[in-house]
Amino acid sequence: MQAAGLLFFAFAGYARIATLGEEVRDPARTTARAIPLALGITLLMYAVVAVVALLVLGQQGLSESTAPLSRVVATAGVVWLEPVVRAGAVVAALGSLLALVLGVSRTTLAMARDRHLPHALAAVHPRFAVPHRAELAVGVIVAATDVRAAIGFSSFAVLVYYAIANASAFTLPPDEGRLLRVSAALGLAGCLTLASTLPGRSVLAGAAVMAVGALIYYARRRVSSPRTPTSDGLHQ
Repeated sequence: MQAAGLLFFAFAGYARIATLGEEVRDPARTTARAIPLALGITLLMYAVVAVVALLVLGQQGLSESTAPLSRVVATAGVVWLEPVVRAGAVVAALGSLLALVLGVSRTTLAMARDRHLPHALAAVHPRFAVPHRAELAVGVIVAATDVRAAIGFSSFAVLVYYAIANASAFTLPPDEGRLLRVSAALGLAGCLTLASTLPGRSVLAGAAVMAVGALIYYARRRVSSPRTPTSDGLHQ
């Protein structure tokens, strides 16, 4: 179960498609098709690669390898393909990185518009219609930091994020259908179950960051909310 929770971050990118709704044509139709399609293709590719690596290397060999795909090629006797596999891994990593910058920068844009982040990050380029400042900020952070040690924290944050998204489905009107509520309940239970199996340090770090963020959010709301005048002219 803990492995499933840690690996959840590898599937988190599919939902970033929804953050691009402002930049695509007919987002209600396009996004509804793109998300299950992207998730299905990703799941199929992960499964094929994992099964092939497990069959060639075995459980012990796979667990001990730091470059499993290259070792699969070498063990299969096609050493000449090793440079191709390494190049493909680099291209895949860069593609994943670009998708990360693309999605997170749009989330940054939304948070900046709501004043949860500096409002300067909400700027949209007049010609290309993209959040160029948010993209630059996210790109600098990604390039300057090492995120390998944050996998557990990332998985916890994403699981809680999706748990909240599933819980919010219960606020939809009743005419949205019973099936949606059932799937949301299953998703909520699944996210919370996986989050609870993560390493304790990751859970504590994630909970601490979210608690600090919640305190800052409510403090800012309290400061920015207008006071209600009373009959004697004072403010409550």
